[in-house]
Amino acid sequence: MSRLGLLRRSSSSTSTSTSPPPRSWYPHAAFAEATERARAGTVSQEEAHDLFDALLQQAIPVPVRFLSGFLAALARAPSYDDCRSGPALAVTLFNRVCRQEADLQVAPPTVHTYGILMDCCCRAHRPDLGLAFFGRILRIGLKTNQIIVNTFLKCLCDAKHTEEAVNMLMLHRMSELGCVPDVISYNTFLQRLCEDSRSQQALDLLLMLAREGGGCSPNVVSYNMVIHGFFREGEIGKACNLFHEMVQQGVVPTVVTYSSVVDALCKARAMDKAELILRQMADNGVRPDNVAYNCIIHGYSTSGRWKEAAKMFKEMTSLGLVPDIITCSSFMASLCKHGRSKEAAEFFDSMTAKGHKPNITSYSILLHGYGNEGFLLDMINLFSSMKNNGIVPNCRVFSILIGAYAKCGMMDEAMLIFAEMRGQGVCPDVFTYSTLIAALCRMGRLGDAKDKFSEMIVVGIQPSKPVYHSLIQGCCMHGDLVKAKELVSQMMNKGIPRPNIVFFNSVINSLCKEGRVMDAQDIFELVIHIGERPDIITFSSLIDGYVLVGKMDKALGVLDAMVSAGAEPNVVTYSTLVNGYFKNGRLDDGLALFTEMLSKRVKPTTVTYGTILDGLFRAGRTDDAKKRFHEMIQSGITVSVSIYNIILGGLCRNNCASEAITLFHKLGEMNVKFDIKTLNIMIDAMYKVRRKEEAKKLFAAISNSGLVPNAYTYSIVIKNLLKEGSLEEAGNIFSSMEKIGCAPSSCLINDIIRMLLENGEIAKAGYYLSKVDGKSISLEASTTSLMLSLFSTNGKYREDMKLLPSKYQIFDGLG
Repeated sequence: MSRLGLLRRSSSSTSTSTSPPPRSWYPHAAFAEATERARAGTVSQEEAHDLFDALLQQAIPVPVRFLSGFLAALARAPSYDDCRSGPALAVTLFNRVCRQEADLQVAPPTVHTYGILMDCCCRAHRPDLGLAFFGRILRIGLKTNQIIVNTFLKCLCDAKHTEEAVNMLMLHRMSELGCVPDVISYNTFLQRLCEDSRSQQALDLLLMLAREGGGCSPNVVSYNMVIHGFFREGEIGKACNLFHEMVQQGVVPTVVTYSSVVDALCKARAMDKAELILRQMADNGVRPDNVAYNCIIHGYSTSGRWKEAAKMFKEMTSLGLVPDIITCSSFMASLCKHGRSKEAAEFFDSMTAKGHKPNITSYSILLHGYGNEGFLLDMINLFSSMKNNGIVPNCRVFSILIGAYAKCGMMDEAMLIFAEMRGQGVCPDVFTYSTLIAALCRMGRLGDAKDKFSEMIVVGIQPSKPVYHSLIQGCCMHGDLVKAKELVSQMMNKGIPRPNIVFFNSVINSLCKEGRVMDAQDIFELVIHIGERPDIITFSSLIDGYVLVGKMDKALGVLDAMVSAGAEPNVVTYSTLVNGYFKNGRLDDGLALFTEMLSKRVKPTTVTYGTILDGLFRAGRTDDAKKRFHEMIQSGITVSVSIYNIILGGLCRNNCASEAITLFHKLGEMNVKFDIKTLNIMIDAMYKVRRKEEAKKLFAAISNSGLVPNAYTYSIVIKNLLKEGSLEEAGNIFSSMEKIGCAPSSCLINDIIRMLLENGEIAKAGYYLSKVDGKSISLEASTTSLMLSLFSTNGKYREDMKLLPSKYQIFDGLG
């Protein structure tokens, strides 16, 4: 057992005794051992006091160097959770010695001892005591030195006595203490200026020192401080300029300098500049360390640039550097955010294999990634692995599991997880309840959602704004407006901002899109009741809802109410009403409203004209459509490819296919960029006017135009080839369609089967019948009827029924 351990036992067993320590106790050896243990961080505060108990009871004076060494080691001891504890303990122990000065147990303190104590005071955030110790130095007549004066300057700066520090430096007051300012003196002052967000003043001082030169030129530490200060104040440009100035002055940046610049640029999302600095660092012979790589990987990850982060990981590990757990977690989060949880899992496993022990944060990230992508089995397996590795799941982990099941609509499983959470003594928080309540409302289980809302209040968790919003939205969507009003009142009484018009617009719009415009009207009335002011989006959503169900008079009533409320209808409002008129066959009313819109200086959009042109063509009013198209061009509105498709399709639909083909070629000469829908229209038109070769050439040229044929393209070509009897060519086109992964529609398969059967191609029809799976492709009634007529007892092809797949050989004997 160590001397210190024996001493501790002796002290605890005879705490009331005042007898001197045993003769076997040697202060020199005890202090030497205690100093080594302090450096190693294994001395407790109790043991340190025990040592001084013994010191104060013995008669032999302890040399001051032993005391100074122990205090210095204690000040930097790594054993305490609070970095102030060691320095504060050193000052406390010294004061105990001072109170026993008459007994002379310790030789008089030297200026070195006082320097240690002043440093301790700064570390313990008590610079005022450091200034008091400096006063004692002067009072007892000890001679100061450069270290003492620099420490005194640090005490002044830490105590915010900036003016006195300036006087020391600039007015040469240090010379009165027998010293001159050195670079450490100036760095102390530079650090204080930067910590006080006065980096510009620090820069001015730095540049002054650089100009004057001499023995007090700024060093790399000086530049590092000011660069870091500018970055901390968000002055990225100034920091980078100073970094380049530093290099030009011949001051070589260290790994700390480079890492500081990389870190700050990453935090500012200037990732390309950060990587450039990293490359410069390596080119200049400074090997990037863990800090630099961790910063840049974390920066790329949080910026969503996971590919670059992955590249940096490979580069970092190839240099033998190991990323820390925070960087690993950040990279995993980036992968999961971009829907790559499987890759995140592989990375997680590789890091574990390399000795990284994942923490609960790492597990939470991967669990969340699995949950978001619906990999519930992987999520539960990871959860089990986490528990097996001794990591106790917390509220966040359980909330992630609950949220994942809720997202997939598996509310019974989510409720089981919630019960398990409570059973393990983990208390749900407001986020857990918010997740459950939102999911229950979304699934129409309003009663269960209300029960959870009441439960969270009973257990002392106050509902948050998102909780109220979810429940109010649920009540609105499911017709419980009384409860919705009650919840809004609760929010207001508790000082929580009530839902604004944006929230209610979302609810009204959702109801209108579902065709529940009367429910939406009730929500509108609720908005008025609680004092919210409907805006143009509110009115436009209601108009859209009434238009959707064909109630144009009601829609116009909302328009009148909108104008009365002082909300000016915009182009979206008018376009919605015009669209409603056209869909209901009231073209002239729609055109009249369009004229009113123009008279009110509301400029129509491409969408507005698209509605009018399509409606006119479908009504057979081709000349009117052409006039409106020219009007659109003259008004300067951009003609999009969708408009050209409406024009070309409308001309073809109204027996003007040749005119459409002419316009198509003219637009091609104008380098108009077509889409696949345009080409489908034109291929179909060319076949209709018997310009087969042109149609085939246009189909063959699709890939050269950078477009990809879709199922409808193939359908047009195959059916036209079958009509002209080109069965082999049609079969080849169908095969190429399947090869590129373009799935044929059920409609196309039925069309092909009927056309082949009608032409007596029973075997070929049988090939396509084999593709009918009853799922994505099913036999249509017309196809079944045709087969019945052809293969029944009196059917034309009854004898050829054996050429069909066996499951279709069922018509024999049927009349």
